[in-house]
Amino acid sequence: MPTVLVASDADWVRDHVRAALVGPGFELIEVERGQVVRGAVDEREPDLVIVDLQIGNMGGMAVALDLRLEESGGRLPHVPILILLDREADRFLARRSAADAMLVKPIDAGTLRRTVKTLLAAEEARQTAEAAADSPDETPSGPEEAVG
Repeated sequence: MPTVLVASDADWVRDHVRAALVGPGFELIEVERGQVVRGAVDEREPDLVIVDLQIGNMGGMAVALDLRLEESGGRLPHVPILILLDREADRFLARRSAADAMLVKPIDAGTLRRTVKTLLAAEEARQTAEAAADSPDETPSGPEEAVG
């Protein structure tokens, strides 16, 4: 069952995400402050982070950049990030946050579910490809194959 971390200081945003993802298919972790997202990702290792662009004094962009920085330093695993924007014009800045996807609020529940499922499927494919690249080649290679 995929675990989704939702970060927003607005009750209605968390309620909306919870309502869209309710059911036996998802476990939700909710936080109200951007500063606690990194710790929650480290401790709970969610499959997806959904973060509100406007959240307290550490917004969605800062959270996304922080998670990517920690990932690049090997301190956190890769986790897909979905940023919830306030307006279409916010896409310009959000593209620089290294988030995997963005949606403009208010969000249709069906669109949110589809986006979440797409991000989770893409992450599963990324992990599978990464595991295949990391595993040793099972076919023996002789010296003639190594010469290119």
